[in-house]
Order: sequence, then structure tokens, then C-alpha cells
Amino acid sequence: MYPDRVVSGMRPTGSMHLGHYHGALRNWIRMQAEQPCLFFVADWHALTTHYDDPSIIEKSTWDMLLDWLAAGVDPTQATLFIQSRVPEHAELHLLLSMATPLGWLERVPTYKDQIDHLANKDLQTYGFLGYPLLQAADVLIYRASEVPVGDDQVPHVEMMREIARRFNHLYGKEKGFEEKAEDAVKKLGSKRARLYHELRTAYQQEGDAAALAQAKAMLDDAHNLSMIDRERLFGYLEGARKLILVEPQARLTAASRLPGLDGRKMSKSYGNAIALREDKAVLTRKVRTMPTDPARVRRSDAGEPERCPVWQFHVVYSDPPTREWVQQGCRSAGIGCLECKQPVIDAIIKEQEPMHERAQPYLNDPSLVRAIVADGNEAARKLAQETMRDVREAMGLSNG
Repeated sequence: MYPDRVVSGMRPTGSMHLGHYHGALRNWIRMQAEQPCLFFVADWHALTTHYDDPSIIEKSTWDMLLDWLAAGVDPTQATLFIQSRVPEHAELHLLLSMATPLGWLERVPTYKDQIDHLANKDLQTYGFLGYPLLQAADVLIYRASEVPVGDDQVPHVEMMREIARRFNHLYGKEKGFEEKAEDAVKKLGSKRARLYHELRTAYQQEGDAAALAQAKAMLDDAHNLSMIDRERLFGYLEGARKLILVEPQARLTAASRLPGLDGRKMSKSYGNAIALREDKAVLTRKVRTMPTDPARVRRSDAGEPERCPVWQFHVVYSDPPTREWVQQGCRSAGIGCLECKQPVIDAIIKEQEPMHERAQPYLNDPSLVRAIVADGNEAARKLAQETMRDVREAMGLSNG
């Protein structure tokens, strides 16, 4: 099988805020230490809704990359790149579009939701309809094993799986496949070849999942096999054809839903965001002026934390004793709202201090970010080109 890989991307929206950090970046930082990760700026995806004014995309791309590095995404552990610098994404998207039913795109849950949400924009374009297919190409081209997503994105990953499955069914028809697979079995050696056939029979005739798992483990350990022979045997094992594109799994990530300063979703467009590298004085002012429980008109009025946007910040940033202090002090009017907000201010400042430190070298010398991304573009493109050679061959296209 192909090696495990995690792939994820973000549309370039400019500088990151705390909602991005707690919703996605913290998960990226944890995953990069667990297995190979590729994180990319999805600048082509930005055009699906900003095709009429793309002027912000370039600056937003570099602002976002700087914030990723400041947050702790490590270029020595993860590959950082820009989608449009790897043109193979577009080629795979084109080729997948030839065999993807139109109805699959129209049934994506977020399609109509986004059209309704962005009613002020003309989104009756193929680019907008086809963005889930481009999203699939972004992942399938790296033969990713996992895609970190929230619950609302699971249907997109399931669609990626269906697209990979359909592609393999249509184009995994390698001429002489069974004969080549049997030749590959012989390379296992007589003892392992006999066991392979026994396990294959047990799975295909009796549905023995344990036999399938044992056979896969044996193939993983068969270091004398070439990659192409290994993939033939995986396909032969399951009664399928040659495996060209890998079906990724959705990796559900725990996302802390940090609201904006007014209790709504944190968004720059709402004017309720705290930047990832906020100036201390600005940060302090923003939190100190946050609205609180409307019932607390006067300092002596009791309040209810659950009705207060500040409480949601305590849920994310405060330890249990501090949260208990807030609960008791608010309900008894024992503390004022400014007192309640100070631990949140202190915690955010403490969290952001290392981000400011990590960002400074890149601010001093922006060429460092561009060098990291140039290396990432090259590494990502190499992987993408390996996949596209197999895709082109399977579809009868020239690799010359």
C-alpha cells in the first residue's frame, strides 16, 4: 500500500485569527508530529467565490503562511505549499471531471447552503459547482490516507472516496492483470505465496476480514516487491483491479468552537475577531470592551455566565478553579465584568507570546517564508507527478 499521509488546506483569507487557531491549526500542529503531512494554501479555491476580484489573494496567501509558521506549523515536519504552484492538481481535476456524474456535485450538502449564504454573489459557475471535485483532486493526487475535517465536511471526504473508487473501477483495467498478479505472487516465495492464496480465498469466499488484514500485513512486510507489484497484489487480494487512487479516510478533529467577541462566529467580516498575533494593547482593549450578560447593568447586579460571550473564552482558556471563580462571582455579583475578563486577557497574551517570537525572523526577512514554500512546492509536485504518471497511463494518455 501507499504510505500514510495527511493532506489539508485552507483558502487564503489573509491573517489568521483565534478561531482559525483553535478550529484547525492546533490540530495540524499535533498531527505533523504523528505522520507525514502536507498543508497547502488553496488559492484556486479562493477564486470560486472571488473570481471577480482576485486582487486580495496574493497578499492573503503570504499573510496566512506567516501565521501558520507563527502558530507552530513546522516546515521540517510538514510540507507547506501553494496549490496553484502544483499544476498537476488542475490536470487531475480535469481528468476526474470526465467521469464524475453531474448529480454527485449537485447533491453536495454545502452547495445550496453556500449559494443561499452568498446570495449577493453570482455563483452560477462551473468553478463553484465543481469545487468539491477540485477538492477531491487536491487530496487524491497525494494518495492521502487521512483528511482532517469537522463533522460538516465528512460528506466531502465520502465523495472523494466515491470518486477514487469509480476511477479505479473504470481505469484499473490493466491488460493481463491476473497474469501479472500471479507473477507477483510467485515473487513472495513459495511459503508466502501459498499463504497469500489461502488468505485471499478465505476473504473472497467467506468474507473473513481477519484473513484480509493478515494478507495486507504480509504484503506490507514484503520488501522485495516493487510498488507496482504490491499494488497489483492488494487489488488482486480484494477481487478488485489495480489500485491507482487511494480512498482517504475522514479524520474527525476536535475543534474548539471559539466565538467572536460578540458571541457570533469569529470572523473578520463581522469585526469580532482577535488576530493570531494581536498587539497586546489592542487585544486588551478588545476583550475589555466585550459585551457581557445584559442582566448585569450595574456592578451589583447578578449575572449568568452562560449568557455571556466572555464565558465561552473561559471555557477555552481558563483552568477549572478559574472557571469556578467566574461562575460563583458572576452569579453572586461578587466580581465585576472587568475582573472576569482579566484572566482571559492574560491567557491569550501568554498563548500569543511564542507566536510573536516565531514570526519575527520571517518579518525581518520575508524571503525565508518564500524559500520554505518553494521547497514545499517542489516536494509536493514530485509526489503529484508520480500519481499523474499512473493516472495518465491508466487512461491511455501519453507520459512522454
